Amino acid sequence: MSSFFYGIEDLFVNYLFWPYDFFRFMDNWWTSNTVNWIFLIIGVIAMFYWLKQLKLFNDRGEEDKSITSHSYL
Repeated sequence: MSSFFYGIEDLFVNYLFWPYDFFRFMDNWWTSNTVNWIFLIIGVIAMFYWLKQLKLFNDRGEEDKSITSHSYL
């Protein structure tokens, strides 16, 4: 079982987080955090897209909002 967790560690440390190792040794704060700013911008765009889709479904009235729509209510 320990080899399974060592495999997960190897995946994340040696492959998925290698860009952060490169940015760690840079002296410029803006260059170091470029990846984080890109992720933030992608997340904000995804959030606005999600909210737009929710509004479209709400405007079309496709959701059943009656109290009896779920058995636990």
